[in-house]
Amino acid sequence: MGELVSHHLRHPSTTSPCIQLDTVYDPACGCGNFLIIAYRELRALELRIHQRLQELYPERRQLSLDAASLVHVKLSQFHGIEIEEWPATIAKTAMFFVEHQANQALSLALGYAYPMLPLQDSAQITVGNALRLDWRGLVHAGPDTLIVGNPPFIGHQAKAKEQRQELKDVWGELHDGTLDYVTAWFKKASDFFRPVTGGRFAFVSTNSIAQGQGVAPLFGPLFDAGWRIRFAHQTFSWTSEAPGAAAVHCVITGYDKHERSAPQLFTYNEVKGEPTQVPAKGVNAYLIDGPNLLVRKRTKALSPMLSRVSFGTMPADGGNLIVEADEYSEIAADPIAARYLRPFRMGREVVRGLDRWCLWMADSNFDPSDLGRSPVLKARVEACRAWRSQQSTGGDAYKLRDTPHVFRGNKHRPLVPYVGIPRVVSETRAFYTVQHLPETVIAGDQLFTAEDPDGFLFGVISSSMFITWQRAVGGALESRLRFSNTIVWNNLPLPAVEQELREKIIEAGKGVIAARELHPERSLAEHYNPLAMSPALLKAHAALDRVVDKAFGAKKPLHSNEERLTILFERYADMTA
Repeated sequence: MGELVSHHLRHPSTTSPCIQLDTVYDPACGCGNFLIIAYRELRALELRIHQRLQELYPERRQLSLDAASLVHVKLSQFHGIEIEEWPATIAKTAMFFVEHQANQALSLALGYAYPMLPLQDSAQITVGNALRLDWRGLVHAGPDTLIVGNPPFIGHQAKAKEQRQELKDVWGELHDGTLDYVTAWFKKASDFFRPVTGGRFAFVSTNSIAQGQGVAPLFGPLFDAGWRIRFAHQTFSWTSEAPGAAAVHCVITGYDKHERSAPQLFTYNEVKGEPTQVPAKGVNAYLIDGPNLLVRKRTKALSPMLSRVSFGTMPADGGNLIVEADEYSEIAADPIAARYLRPFRMGREVVRGLDRWCLWMADSNFDPSDLGRSPVLKARVEACRAWRSQQSTGGDAYKLRDTPHVFRGNKHRPLVPYVGIPRVVSETRAFYTVQHLPETVIAGDQLFTAEDPDGFLFGVISSSMFITWQRAVGGALESRLRFSNTIVWNNLPLPAVEQELREKIIEAGKGVIAARELHPERSLAEHYNPLAMSPALLKAHAALDRVVDKAFGAKKPLHSNEERLTILFERYADMTA
């Protein structure tokens, strides 16, 4: 916000400061924090200009009773919308206090007596629903109007019915079911400036706007309307000062039109750390320095080299068909129930090397009469039926209440050995952690599956090239990496690979497995601890990277993921042209 505000300051004369600022407008102002800070900093900057002018022109220094004429930043230039009456009153009152503090600073620094009374203007705070109000009826839409704010964070799945309708009404025919509630403020800001040449806006939002499936539906219309990203802060952790409030992973993005200044990009080595500005030719929708491409959902793999990746099987059982480690001995002791015990893995079990089982009664060896012969088995299935019967009537679990002995159907469940791909992994991993599993292991819905008879897919997914693509276009859970078959995998721009190079990738992938097997007692989480990867495993991944990089078109050895990202977007542009 401070960077964007500063660009609205003009100093046309060496003898008289002038603030060319029409309006600062926060359409989700709450108690007015953004407006307060903007006003305070602008007044402080104006004061520094006056002090500098006195240094340059000491003959003009004199006491004045008309200090008000020196103040060009007015409360009336600050507007906001707040949905509740009490925070709006706090915001308006707080602006009087910060004005008084700024006036005192002016008097102390320059010796001017600024009149305290009467109160001649105030911040314009409107009480109402920002998504239902006409912003142009409240604020002048001009090139020197600045919109800033921190709109409400409400996840895609957490929106109430009324909020879903508000989102649909704001986006109109451009509405997409994957958009977060916060994106309505971006659309309103874009529409607000539609008749204006220029204008700027910037918002703090959850980092979901720059990740996964929701990127194209938001940024496509913004870019089509002529906006570009003027500056961006990549993901950082923002903890509210409210008691018990959870940390939110945020980004900050600012937008302008028809301006030639270089964009500014800020990165964070740690989400709770300080930002570092990095060089950028252009900031794209994924908040990286790269071509302005939008990766959209795809039902089939873009690359002819990649086979299908599918969801695992959803239990939808309320935990009744899942057998935890402390329950295993009871089930195993029942000879009938034990016949249906199968290893069960979600992403957590694969990464951490944990054991978990399920009661699997979907194969041809299931005998319904076994339910009557095994009290343990019968109790579990009855409990599953009871749980499903209590679920929402429109959901899959309720629809499966008459077949409580089986999981939700999955026609893509692998019947041969497969590679298991966790749906979510830690953002600290240098490589995406995947593992080959036998067909006897049932994959849950937090584990994607892909048939991989020769190990080629394992090699591709285990490479630096893949995790670079994942970080750039994939979604996230907080800051953890979230794999997607439709966005990440199906858009991975892997060109056709000659058989000789393919075999080298397979062999290099086997080298990674062999390096892991040097320490079979370690889980994948331990193997890929970013502070403690073994030299042998690092060497094996380096060998894998060399051949996978070549498969993506690298002409020489690559030394950074930034180089890989450039190649990935070039390949994607070529393959989608």
